[in-house]
Amino acid sequence: MDSTTHQFYHIHGMDSRDDLDLYYSNKEEMVFGEDSVKFPMAALHYQLSSGQVKGTFMLDISLGSFIHHLLSASNYFQKIIVLKMQEKCIMELTKWLHDRTGAYDWTHASGAAAELEGTREQLQEKEMRLRSSVKQILKCDFDKQNITSPVLLPLADCIISALILESISKNEDEYMKNLEKILKMLKCGGKLLLFGVLDTTYKIVKGKRMHFFKYNEEFVKNALGKLGLVIDYCAVKTRSNVSNLTDYGAILFIVASKGE
Repeated sequence: MDSTTHQFYHIHGMDSRDDLDLYYSNKEEMVFGEDSVKFPMAALHYQLSSGQVKGTFMLDISLGSFIHHLLSASNYFQKIIVLKMQEKCIMELTKWLHDRTGAYDWTHASGAAAELEGTREQLQEKEMRLRSSVKQILKCDFDKQNITSPVLLPLADCIISALILESISKNEDEYMKNLEKILKMLKCGGKLLLFGVLDTTYKIVKGKRMHFFKYNEEFVKNALGKLGLVIDYCAVKTRSNVSNLTDYGAILFIVASKGE
């Protein structure tokens, strides 16, 4: 395939291990640590520890196989269900969940979580707590009205969604439809914790150029408003690295409440 042709995550798949190595690892040459690891973890820790996000049941609907953003969540939510669109991502996560040989090493993320929380808890204990909180990893399909069909899940108190909408949506209309399907899984009064990448058209994984729908902060805020959400908090982190692997301009984090 021509290097300028974009592939879609939900259609063509993605090498989940290469994605982790390039964008979320502790490798010396990995330049995205501030943006893709530290910022999301700090943002979630701040919001969850503030007491503004409450409940027992959380859904995670995110791109790829990263879990670092859930380390803080496991302190506050007893039940976490992770939804993935690709079997490779499910296999990668399952390997980590059951602590199998060859599972991805998230020690750097556990250390960052301990630093944020100011605890001396053993890093292994942090991952064990998250493993205990993750009750299921389910496959989802945004072509269906109920994306987890035939499984019918209870409405979530909180949903974390990171980078999935821009990776599976071709345009504004598709973004809105996919966002609406996510919000159908959130109970009234629940919180959406949304991470996105602004002004992005691609990221490279395993030498393949993956599609990203390009949007700005105003578009996302308007989309949430049209679907009846109230924005409680918004933070934008300008890109802090230099790399041709992806062309995003900033990381967006929004906390929004679903109306009663």
